[in-house]
Amino acid sequence: MRIYEDRYTRERLRFHVALRFIRLEARTQTIRRWTGLTDDRIRKLYRSYLAHCGLQIARHRGKSPQRAAYFLRSARLRQESSVLASLFRLLGALPGGAAPDLSAQPGGTAQRAERPSLQRAQLLCEAYELYRALLGAPALGFEHAVFLLQALLQAQELTVAACPDCEALVVMDRWALFPARCAPCAMAAAAKYPAARLNAALDDLPVAPALCKTGRNGDLHARHAP
Repeated sequence: MRIYEDRYTRERLRFHVALRFIRLEARTQTIRRWTGLTDDRIRKLYRSYLAHCGLQIARHRGKSPQRAAYFLRSARLRQESSVLASLFRLLGALPGGAAPDLSAQPGGTAQRAERPSLQRAQLLCEAYELYRALLGAPALGFEHAVFLLQALLQAQELTVAACPDCEALVVMDRWALFPARCAPCAMAAAAKYPAARLNAALDDLPVAPALCKTGRNGDLHARHAP
């Protein structure tokens, strides 16, 4: 009887998570990946949900977001991505600690922690609903929130770090040479020190300034010299 109850509870949780994903306009492939439900069951659940509630919910088609650079494209996206990552961390969807080891063997502990689960799906929904309530008109849709969480869990392109000025959580390129500031601190630094804009651009160089020194950037090279 206990085994039957556990299976029933888990199956009910699958449908509960799938309904929350539908309300947040997730794609069918995203719902399938996080709940394990088949496409046919998801479509039937979608039709029955609409018939019961009488709501018009958009169904997005095509591929889910796949470009991690999107979250760093503008100051607003960087700020909202950091807000969302902070909510992931506060609610437990994004565990604390160091980034996972990229050299770990397939199927290891770090990779198992990245796999979608029903418990993490619930925390993901709670974090995004809170993010949407805080901002009102957010720039990131639910599909981007799902991708952001996965990218931060894998930590292959993106990671989170503390702002060097205020210690707020910041989403940044994992392979950046220098730590990133949060949006308010970056704006304050740019207003106080006009050269900070140029320095910020130098911080994003893919190679060290010592490797690209020319006769025209000798002063910049000296500023970055150890």
